Amino acid sequence: MKTLNLIPVPHQKILVALSGGADSVALLRSLHAQSYDIEALHCNFHLRGEESVRDERFVISLCQKYNIPLHVKRFETKEYAKEHGISIEMAARELRYEWFEQKRTELHAAYIAVAHHSEDQAETVLLNLIRGTGLRGLAGMRFINGHIIRPMLNVSKSKILEYLKSIDQGYVTDSSNFELDAIRNRIRLDIMPRLKQINPNVTEHFAEAARYVAEAIPYYEKGIEASETFSSTLLHEQLTGCGFTAAQEKAIMQDINGESGAIYESSTHKILRDRGRLILKKKESTTPPPQLQTEIICVDDALAFLRTQPLSADYAYLDADKVQLPLTLRHPRTGDRFQPFGMKRGTRLISDFLTDLKLSVFEKEEQWLVCMGEQIVWVKGLRIDQRFSITSTTRRVLVLH
Repeated sequence: MKTLNLIPVPHQKILVALSGGADSVALLRSLHAQSYDIEALHCNFHLRGEESVRDERFVISLCQKYNIPLHVKRFETKEYAKEHGISIEMAARELRYEWFEQKRTELHAAYIAVAHHSEDQAETVLLNLIRGTGLRGLAGMRFINGHIIRPMLNVSKSKILEYLKSIDQGYVTDSSNFELDAIRNRIRLDIMPRLKQINPNVTEHFAEAARYVAEAIPYYEKGIEASETFSSTLLHEQLTGCGFTAAQEKAIMQDINGESGAIYESSTHKILRDRGRLILKKKESTTPPPQLQTEIICVDDALAFLRTQPLSADYAYLDADKVQLPLTLRHPRTGDRFQPFGMKRGTRLISDFLTDLKLSVFEKEEQWLVCMGEQIVWVKGLRIDQRFSITSTTRRVLVLH
């Protein structure tokens, strides 16, 4: 086995978190075998006496053998934990990732690779379940989380050990991994072996389920799709932190395929049911008014001039002699009417015009109108009023942008 079947990683500079254990050594050797531009990072937390010294010596020797640049940082972890009133484990984590990001910036690296594998993923999912979680907890660790990447999330521990054996690569063992004090170690050394007695492939199934959930989450983050198969669990996950009560969520689910237009409100958000969709919006998320710019251009042939201008929803061209400045901007009001460009006589309700364009209630609320007094001259980005349009007799063109 020449290399591990890693999740594809962009060919950019990568810093590898190297403890000296089997997992990080396998990650380092595999990335090196695939000709990635890598450097190694090793943390000595001074927690295990001679073992910590042994680990540092090992990673130095390993990196020297393969000409891999190595950076070592020694921490006074116990003092840091005491000073900040946190556990040793949390102190080590904070120190480690703070230094990792510092080195990533300093060395202009794209990512920091850590050696979590499929068993780690399964343990994370189970730990989250024990503590209580939603969809994101069920997704476990992400392959890419900011600048942290986990290329071995799809690789089992047995494959890692098989790979190291095939390339005759040694590693060190952290004795603290066999202590039952940490909750994760209890899961690893006690609970997971019991579950494997029920199904030897349990860790792979946990990791696979986490991958399915992780792949599904982005679809629901981009918008809630209403359908007969839509799950109340998915709705709850999407609305977490948005202030909706359990009773409101139940009502939304019961009316999921009802008529468009229904709005549900919490203290901070609104949900609109619109043409088979649920649209979620923050109450304070109103679009600021655009900055309207005007310019008057004198022309000999206004229609010829118009044909030379680029088509853009951000521009409108009016007969300047039909418009009295200044113009104002506002949102639609009940009863607003205008004569859409191309309509020869009469007027239309703005609300009907926007409905024909299939704008949702939220989009209608955010629509801007450019007005001369109470008269609408331009439904911004959509249509000008016919009565202010350019004709063959126009000599001054008002450009709105």
